[in-house]
Amino acid sequence: MRKLCAILLLCPFLGWAQGRKYSNAFLEIGVDARSMALSNSVIASSNDVNATYWNPAGLMGVRDSWQASAMHAEYFASIAQYDYAAFAAPIDATSTAGVALIRFGVDDILDTTQLLDEDGNVDYDRINRFSAADYALIASYARQAKNNPNLRYGGSVKIIYRQIGDFANAIGFGFDLGLQYQKNKWLFGATLRDATSTFNAWSINDSKLKDVFAETGNELPTENLELTIPRLLLGAGRSFKLSENYSLHSELNADFTFGGRENTLVSADFGNINPGLGLELGYRNFVFLRAGAGNVKRLQDFNGNREFTVQPNLGIGFKYRGISIDYALTDIGSASGALYSNIFSVNFNFSDFKKS
Repeated sequence: MRKLCAILLLCPFLGWAQGRKYSNAFLEIGVDARSMALSNSVIASSNDVNATYWNPAGLMGVRDSWQASAMHAEYFASIAQYDYAAFAAPIDATSTAGVALIRFGVDDILDTTQLLDEDGNVDYDRINRFSAADYALIASYARQAKNNPNLRYGGSVKIIYRQIGDFANAIGFGFDLGLQYQKNKWLFGATLRDATSTFNAWSINDSKLKDVFAETGNELPTENLELTIPRLLLGAGRSFKLSENYSLHSELNADFTFGGRENTLVSADFGNINPGLGLELGYRNFVFLRAGAGNVKRLQDFNGNREFTVQPNLGIGFKYRGISIDYALTDIGSASGALYSNIFSVNFNFSDFKKS
């Protein structure tokens, strides 16, 4: 009955909403420098506070006490600012909860819509500044299966707020589902993003825009609802003990999207598959060297020749007495067509801190 009620509630929205390929694209960037260095190949192994974003089932790795994480990144020559903070703590022996906040924004944008005064003269004093920013609040919950200690599952609720100065803003909500399973030394994971589709309801300030749109021969948008269709992320990984001092973790992930054909490694009518591979070499659980490859694209030049491009990633991390400091360099060589970025993040594990 509950499932039927949910379907009935969604029917009015599904009747007139339109799916967007790039709706809420800021939530696809990723968080945590370690994960980015591994090309986001952490769906199966994520087991700390950052699982709030990657796979809510992984929050079961937060057991003895609370954990916190923060990250800052800058894109496009520091024009765009990307910030993330998360907190997680165990509820009891079989469940954990976490919360995360994400902001991606461009600040100090010049507003020249009122540049001309009533007489048509240019008046630079009429120029204002505004910000275009996207926010996401994620609340996650994870449990361990009663009859199988190797199985973990969880879910997340996302509340989204998007603002373009005084011109428009949107409120949205959605759900993610996660699953992790361990078989001997193998780890398997799955995350269903936007499981019920994520809805953004836009509110446009007509009085602020109608004059400018009329003068430029444009029409105000009439659609006020965006729908982000689901996507599925699968992962499998394994850790190896190379010697007394060295360890190696490897993981392969696959990102399945269903918004029409894309220039990914595998592209078909049923969907697209974009793989990613991450490797992490650890020394005495203190220093970690990381490398990853992902975001495989099929590109075609003006002569009709096709080629594949791969986005490599590198990173390094240090872990000492419950404090982890990580760095990642992404988009190396502009393989993805964008400028490379320096990513820094810090994690704090209070249980390890107490042990030290």
